[in-house]
Amino acid sequence: MKVLYERVAGIDVHKEMIKVAIRSPGEKPWTRTTEILEFRTFYGVLQQMARELRKRGVTHVVMEASGVYTEPVYYALCEQDFTEVAVINPAHAKALRGHKTDARDCARVAELFECGLLRGSYIPPAQLKEVRDLTRYRIKTVQARTSEIQRLAKALESAGIKLGSVASDITGVSATAMTGSLTGGERRGAVLADLARGRMRTAGKLADLSMALTGRFTGHHALLCRLHRDRITVLDDAVAGLEERIAVKAAPWQREQDLLTSLPGFGDAVAQAWLGAIGPAPHRHFASCEKLASWVTLCPGNNSARKRKHGRTGDAGTYIKPMLIQAAWAAIRVRGRLQARYNRLVRRFGGDKNPGAKKKAITAIAHTLLKIACQVLKTGTPYQDLGTDFCTRRESPGRSRPGWNASCKGSTPAAPSPSPSARRRPPYNPRLTTSPYSSQPRSSRRSRHPRPTRRTSQRHRPRPRRRTGQGSLTAARPSETQLSCQF
Repeated sequence: MKVLYERVAGIDVHKEMIKVAIRSPGEKPWTRTTEILEFRTFYGVLQQMARELRKRGVTHVVMEASGVYTEPVYYALCEQDFTEVAVINPAHAKALRGHKTDARDCARVAELFECGLLRGSYIPPAQLKEVRDLTRYRIKTVQARTSEIQRLAKALESAGIKLGSVASDITGVSATAMTGSLTGGERRGAVLADLARGRMRTAGKLADLSMALTGRFTGHHALLCRLHRDRITVLDDAVAGLEERIAVKAAPWQREQDLLTSLPGFGDAVAQAWLGAIGPAPHRHFASCEKLASWVTLCPGNNSARKRKHGRTGDAGTYIKPMLIQAAWAAIRVRGRLQARYNRLVRRFGGDKNPGAKKKAITAIAHTLLKIACQVLKTGTPYQDLGTDFCTRRESPGRSRPGWNASCKGSTPAAPSPSPSARRRPPYNPRLTTSPYSSQPRSSRRSRHPRPTRRTSQRHRPRPRRRTGQGSLTAARPSETQLSCQF
């Protein structure tokens, strides 16, 4: 196979050591040699390894993605002036079972990359990497806060306090005041219900709150609720602090963030997560929107060779895919194209009463949002909704009356053009004595060859021939009158 890069290094990354395979031209013509080196993973040793590779004339370096262990190796190599430092998906260079060693892995990666058979994944620059780390930690902090809220609800339910059955949010202002009084020693339901504010002070709500806040709330439940509420307060402060830091880090890409927030369902949190995960210019790193959707694993369709296989999404996109799903749920609440498309997909997948239909439809909306966001960033134009009837107009566009010209009302209408349905051939009717495609009777057009038997398929049936000229044989073709009979 043709070698595209003369000197290539492949690296197999581990926690405490790395294996480096250097591929270079051999002593004889048209030969290649492989040299295996081993280094430790201390950052100073990694910098020394990068300088050694550069002295040996290596121009391209490739390694398999190994999580956080890959990052110090990648940034140590980026300090040198290599032509390309690529981090690839390990599934693209999977070795044969039973022939897998560290030395063979790095040599195999180098051999595949030097022939152009591997492609590097998207690695954000250092500034965007900071935004990615902060947005991911914010997601984890919000998830931890949600877990603490669920533990608080579980403690209240264990004590027989049905606050969650009356209040929609047990961390709201009214619910927080009630749980604070409970942990402080108040047990009378009427007194606790009187702490309600706003819409919770209606007659029906107050009666339900009085009954819901009466239970077997003991000192142990008070201790649990106090611990959960303190933890929720700490996590709220952590989320607020992270949002301020993320806003400062993402300030250089304010223009791209404004373009993303023009989409329905995209807020500052989703836009900042997009910038950290995909970047402000995805069209520079991905060949098309479909490639980007495949990288995020939001392309469940698997249609090939006229076969439709399972439509499950992959496991990648651990952080950006849930954010896009969340944005899709918010987008379908806005009247427009996406809401109409969601309703159509739900009806097609099984109806409103089918939970699986809603999940499939919301995944499709997230896929659509991803493609729209990619196009908005590419063109630099804010999103403009196309209307609820966009799909209807695209599938059946409005047609003017045949033969009618609106610019000249007094003129004679032109002859209508034949519609596609009128140009179709009529269905075959075996009772007709005359073929609908020819004026000759059926009895006079019998084939010289018998019908194909079980051993002879229609595919290998010989074509009828006719004699023309002086005994020459040519394939029989229908006349022009036969072809134009029905058109």
